[in-house]
Amino acid sequence: MSLTGYAWAAMQGLVKGLNYADVISNGAGGDKPADGARDILLVGLDSRTDAQGNPLPRELLDELRAGVSDGELNTDTLILVHIPNDGSKAVAMSIPRDSYVDIPGGYGRHKINSAYARAMSDARNDLQKQGVTDPKELDVKANQAGAKTLIQTIEKLTGSTIDNYAAVNLLGFSDITKAIGGVDVCLSSNVNDPYSGAKFTKGQHTISGVEALEFVRQRHGLPRGDLDRVVRQQVFMAGMARKVLSAGTLANPSTLNSLIDAIKKSVVLNQNWDIFGFAQQMKGLTGGQLEFRTIPVVNVEYQTPEDGVAIQVNPSQVRDFVQGLTAQPGKQAPAPDTSANKATTVDVRNSSGVTGLAANVQKQLTDKGFTAGDTANASSRKSTVLWVPPGQKAAGQAVADALGGNPAIQEDKTVDAGHVMVFLGSDYQAPASAAGNESSSGSAAQQQAPAPPPEDQKPITAEGVPCVN
Repeated sequence: MSLTGYAWAAMQGLVKGLNYADVISNGAGGDKPADGARDILLVGLDSRTDAQGNPLPRELLDELRAGVSDGELNTDTLILVHIPNDGSKAVAMSIPRDSYVDIPGGYGRHKINSAYARAMSDARNDLQKQGVTDPKELDVKANQAGAKTLIQTIEKLTGSTIDNYAAVNLLGFSDITKAIGGVDVCLSSNVNDPYSGAKFTKGQHTISGVEALEFVRQRHGLPRGDLDRVVRQQVFMAGMARKVLSAGTLANPSTLNSLIDAIKKSVVLNQNWDIFGFAQQMKGLTGGQLEFRTIPVVNVEYQTPEDGVAIQVNPSQVRDFVQGLTAQPGKQAPAPDTSANKATTVDVRNSSGVTGLAANVQKQLTDKGFTAGDTANASSRKSTVLWVPPGQKAAGQAVADALGGNPAIQEDKTVDAGHVMVFLGSDYQAPASAAGNESSSGSAAQQQAPAPPPEDQKPITAEGVPCVN
């Protein structure tokens, strides 16, 4: 991608008119990250305001077919983009919006798309108690709090450190697709979904604006629901990248001006991101150097205690997957700091009925720095649960993350201080890295190993137009 002098001048004008938010405190800026790659979180917001906090007019929302707001600002699209400093292949990893994860800040386990909304709502209430009444100020500051919690949630799930953040709302997505002249997509069958408004015939289409929103938001009527919506988003993003990276898009003054206007209106970036320097870094990127993937999932119909049906993920498996895709050749990822785990003694009770599982799990946990307690068999139970002393759920959460599978954590007065008691149910699944170390006699982990990567795990690149559901 080569840019004309006009394009660079326009880019400099864009930088002056961008919207920035104080959401990252790790010193992200124009220099190439010291770890050898830039990790960017791209967020699609179901927002009824623009980037400056101004409410979108009702007629515009009707045009976008946004529907009636339920009062919650959920994140419809979450993509972690990993771009090596050396210009080698970039990877964009989608995180399904219904992934059931731990949300930092004391929120517990919920669907990941609610992390932003929960923190934003709390921040808004706190600001109002402090006497802040200006709607725009409330909106901007509350959104910053939501973004910070979302970033922390993604970092905890993936093990990556987010260097940059970019969020776009409904209006921005629509306007950006119009500015570049639409995006080519292909459908394997006819579509008529009254929920999203998506109505397309089988075959190839060039879509923009409202049609583009309908295409990426549809999940009803798709064989795998949210996972198929993720595939659609990836195919669309690949097509958009192909369009933007092509010489014609950024060399055309009219197209470039429209694109810049759309970005200024509806995109929010983290403070200190040298977007001009980033654009220079991206000059050599081509469609074949951008690959789209999806994090692995365990169960797409996981029944949660209070959030309905969600997508179950194994945090350890997700981290292994992400770090495997982002590891630099010849460079080992730093070992996680497990020194704090030593203060927690873990007692393991085997309630799965699988011989020897308690000892295997005990070994797995001590390998991660925890102090070994005792092991024993216990009455059969279906669900894995962790008992912790009152007020020590944080220690239980650390053990839960090491175990994977999102086990429940309960406070119990019979547990000694500094201990966590693990009851292994028949649902227990060992993390992918530990499953291979289990004995051949069989275990709950082997019997319920994470499902093989679904079709959407196959890499999608910004070359060609693959047909999707």
